Amino acid sequence: MIGIPVGLAFANVTEWVIHKYVLHGAGKNKASLWSFHFHEHHKACRRNDFIDDDYHRSILNWNAQGKEAAALVAGGLVILPLVPVAPFFAGTLIYCGVNYYRVHKKSHLDPEWARENVPWHYDHHMGPNQDANWGVTKPWMDNLMGTREVYVGTEREAADLAKAAAKKQRAERLAA
Repeated sequence: MIGIPVGLAFANVTEWVIHKYVLHGAGKNKASLWSFHFHEHHKACRRNDFIDDDYHRSILNWNAQGKEAAALVAGGLVILPLVPVAPFFAGTLIYCGVNYYRVHKKSHLDPEWARENVPWHYDHHMGPNQDANWGVTKPWMDNLMGTREVYVGTEREAADLAKAAAKKQRAERLAA
């Protein structure tokens, strides 16, 4: 049974490390295999108020969502041999992979749900610093490593929202 909390902690560390060093570190290079995360997913989220339309498409498409799912399946396959020797640990890691995909997809289809339930992930995409808040499902490692930067509910967010609303009103007046 000790495998459950160890698995939860290991999954959160893995999520943080991969997001920070692979998806953003290597992924900022457009020639990288991992560039889809920053150059497709982040771009879509910034353009569409946190929504990523790839999550409306088939998981079998070779877009940011399909690549994310493929990486999670590959990770699950790597874990499978551990089931006979560490079933609770392996089961927890597999659960965490499925949960990661579920939470990430739901958050990018329903921004209000994300602001309420995973504000650290909303902050990662919509806050001023996209190089912070690496946790998607939990902010544990961000809190531990000092990389959690709160944006939701701050004066900065209120000012940014007011500025965006004013810009939208100007555009609507010009279009009329």
